[in-house]
Amino acid sequence: MSHVSVFAPASVANISCGFDVLGVCLDNVGDTIHVQETSKPGIEITKIIGQDLPLEAAKNVAGVAGLALLADYGRDKGFQIQIEKGIKPGSGIGSSSASAAGAVVGINHLLGNPYTREQLITFAMEGERVACGTAHADNVSPVLLGGFTLVRSANPLDVVTLNSPLELVVTIIHPEIEVKTADARAVLLDKLHLKQAIAQTANLGALVTGLFKEDYELIRRSLVDHIVEPVRSMLIPGFNELKIRANEAGALGTGISGSGPSVFALSKGMDIAQKVGLAMQKVYDEIRVPYDTHISPINSKGVKIL
Repeated sequence: MSHVSVFAPASVANISCGFDVLGVCLDNVGDTIHVQETSKPGIEITKIIGQDLPLEAAKNVAGVAGLALLADYGRDKGFQIQIEKGIKPGSGIGSSSASAAGAVVGINHLLGNPYTREQLITFAMEGERVACGTAHADNVSPVLLGGFTLVRSANPLDVVTLNSPLELVVTIIHPEIEVKTADARAVLLDKLHLKQAIAQTANLGALVTGLFKEDYELIRRSLVDHIVEPVRSMLIPGFNELKIRANEAGALGTGISGSGPSVFALSKGMDIAQKVGLAMQKVYDEIRVPYDTHISPINSKGVKIL
């Protein structure tokens, strides 16, 4: 086989109390990556459909991730990559992660799968470094492994796959503004009060427990962010009202997706998730903010070979 296409899904990182360590894979929105083996060593990005992004491999997240894989592989291999962007850059649902993860899965497949999905995380993280200046793994891990993941350590890499309750559904509303990850990181405080750290740690432990026990009420009580949301929410129009309306419509909890501006809500069941989506849409209709919405079950498989 000299050609493969993959679907690389979107993701939600942080999930309120898990800044830089928690992520979950979505199911029905993502990028499609086409990888073709060539005789010329290296990576060539030949086409990007849907967004205006760099074609130069060293400046493109998919190209950088692919080059990192090839450097480790250690043999002269070449690949052309075409990207169909289904995720808007700067939307907060893992646009760069999807492209980076999809590229390394496609290349790895054509090489005969010398690397496991866990090993591919390190290469995809290099794409994230280009996108935001930090090689973080909270988006690429769930995209590659599926479901909920916990990054216990980024260096050395140690990622844990968590349980994904079958009834959990994610509602996403994306106001049509861009919040760059680097800018969203710039507003974060350098220091924490001990009480904040204790409260955040307690919620993170309880959320992980709630996922494994499939205790939806414990999940509800745990989706509280004492550290990031108080400062980043100022970058998102109507955030407080979105949260109020979503929770009133039955959401287990609502928060900022990654660095924003997308806002996520977790719900038990598709019916509630759809009601939550309508409630969030009404907020933006009232204040005349254009938006996109996505309603997705949890994707337990991650990147898919088409």
